[in-house]
Amino acid sequence: MTWEELDPRGMVVTAAAFVGAGIAAAVPTTIGLGWDRAWPWVVGGLVLLAAAGALIELVRWRRTRYRVTADRVELRNGIVARHHRTLPRERIRVVDLSADPLSRVVGLVQVRIGTGEQGGEGLTLWPVTAATGEKLRTDLTRADLTRSGDPTADGVLATVPTAWLGFGPLSFVTPLLGLGAGGVLVNVAEWVGLQDDLFGWIGGLAQALGLTALILLATAAVAVVGTVAALAVHVELWWRHRLEREPNGTLRVRRGLLTTRSISIEERRLRGVDLVEPLGTRLAGAARVDAVATGMKKPGEEDKTESSTLLPAAPRAEALRVAERVLGAPVLESTLAPHPRAARGRRIRWGLAAVVGFVLVLAVLGLLVWTPLLHVAWIAAVVGTPIAVAVALDAYRALGHALTDRYVVARHGSVRRTTVALDRAGIVGWTVRRTWFQRRAGLLTLTATTGAGSGGYPIPDVGESAGLALAGEAGGEVVGQFLVRA
Repeated sequence: MTWEELDPRGMVVTAAAFVGAGIAAAVPTTIGLGWDRAWPWVVGGLVLLAAAGALIELVRWRRTRYRVTADRVELRNGIVARHHRTLPRERIRVVDLSADPLSRVVGLVQVRIGTGEQGGEGLTLWPVTAATGEKLRTDLTRADLTRSGDPTADGVLATVPTAWLGFGPLSFVTPLLGLGAGGVLVNVAEWVGLQDDLFGWIGGLAQALGLTALILLATAAVAVVGTVAALAVHVELWWRHRLEREPNGTLRVRRGLLTTRSISIEERRLRGVDLVEPLGTRLAGAARVDAVATGMKKPGEEDKTESSTLLPAAPRAEALRVAERVLGAPVLESTLAPHPRAARGRRIRWGLAAVVGFVLVLAVLGLLVWTPLLHVAWIAAVVGTPIAVAVALDAYRALGHALTDRYVVARHGSVRRTTVALDRAGIVGWTVRRTWFQRRAGLLTLTATTGAGSGGYPIPDVGESAGLALAGEAGGEVVGQFLVRA
């Protein structure tokens, strides 16, 4: 097989990216000096950046070659130090495509080829044409054409209508985005020398409206800006979402507005699914479906939720339907065994302790720094106590577990409720943890260890007998040999 070149149009994309970064960096300088004084430096700098970007990409293009043979994929690259990397085709499990807006304009994509192993090395090819990328994806994932299952289950499993994108702002990220926009406003005002004017305007507004009205107005502004920003981010990520099962035993997710992505998950790597219900989304009757699969993150990295998500926030009934189509059975709708009442008491005590700690901090600051904080402290105690108890009771009602012929199902959480179904064959071990307080209450936390997803999925505050029986039955003789049965 001959060695192939990357697409030379990457020079145009890189040069345009350098120019865009230069323009963003030049804005404060141009505003501060004025266009009449700054334009020679700005224009000259942009020309140099464009030339540098094109030159760097030209050298990289001339020094990079790849080829796909019958048994391996090879990549040669490097400017100072030359690298020659290979991946055996039988080990390839991940072939994902992505394209940022600049690449899409000229019809280019990035191809990431990996083994699907935790921390496994991979190859990245950029830029190649969209047609070449799709051909590589199809050819390199064609090795596993034989699989068990019903072939009629292939095809489109889910799409996301535009209306469902409205669930995006129902997240704790929304107020953070609003606060972040306020910080950006202050920084921009400092760049252009208007920070004092901005703070003076805010002070005048406080005198005109009163401090309480100003706080309410600021809260409303943060909510509106955060909602718009969260909606924009959600639309960018999940526009034209499409989940489908391909005949070669691969789940494929395609999505994105400006930056498009195509993510493939081999069903051989699938160890279950996770139904995630953050509080805001759950109150709206929606949920998200994540894949529990190997190779979705590297050691030391946070779980890449957007890469493992099979279905973004959608009506809960639709999320359960998609999970059933993926697993082949309505596992997440199994009747869950409740946990002992001692678990309820633990959650109530945690909630009350959090309220007491917060109120004590406010009270101390009120006595030492600012007296009005004493009023905030007693208001927080009155309002926070019933909220903490309600959240604790909701968290207790969420606790539950079940064992089916193939899956272990566990649910917990209130602010972020998760219901996970783990394939028993993918569980490599069980961890039993008991604190001093749990031992007194006859409880333990059981964690199913797996090489997929987050690596461990807890079943918190389950009764000792029920938890050990569950581990013994699900883990077989590996766990059973350590149990003493009454």
